[in-house]
Amino acid sequence: MGKVLSHCALVAAPTYGRRVLVTDAAMNMAPDATQKKGICQNAIHLALALGIAQPKVAVIAAVEVMNTRMQATIDAAILAKMADRRQIVGGIVDGPLDLDAAVSSESARIKHIDSPVAGVADILLAHDIETGNALYKVFAFMSGAQTAGVIMGARVPIVLTSRADDALSRLYSTALACQHAHALAQQPELFVTPTE
Repeated sequence: MGKVLSHCALVAAPTYGRRVLVTDAAMNMAPDATQKKGICQNAIHLALALGIAQPKVAVIAAVEVMNTRMQATIDAAILAKMADRRQIVGGIVDGPLDLDAAVSSESARIKHIDSPVAGVADILLAHDIETGNALYKVFAFMSGAQTAGVIMGARVPIVLTSRADDALSRLYSTALACQHAHALAQQPELFVTPTE
């Protein structure tokens, strides 16, 4: 597993037709690009454990173009290039993408964004803990989403829930951790982390 520990939340909102992973909403406060590489790889591993064959990662920023005054866009471009060069494996990584372009094909079409991730992201990688935590809580408390959260990057997944999570979310978090542990035991070759 990777050296970076990170939080991954699985979110299923009734108002959105697809489940998504949100990372990192609870562990890393202000990760740099190197830490985000580990966060991204951890989320890809969890998506693979859930049976998503080639997870699509949207590295979220406020805009979908690189702006040297916006660190989120710089980090997103770095991560996308790392994935191109197989420093991140198992998924497709693109960014910067703003949230609407990441989750709405129509928004991506209107904005003329040509990306294999736009509109169909499986993973939303947030710039920092404030962004990730707010995104997770909007899903959970304003969108009626069912959520499950685990810490990835350790030898085994660790269940981590919010103090405000209900019993069902805690149960789903335990099930998510079990699903990852089972997939790791059955197909360890899927969970390779590239070396530097």
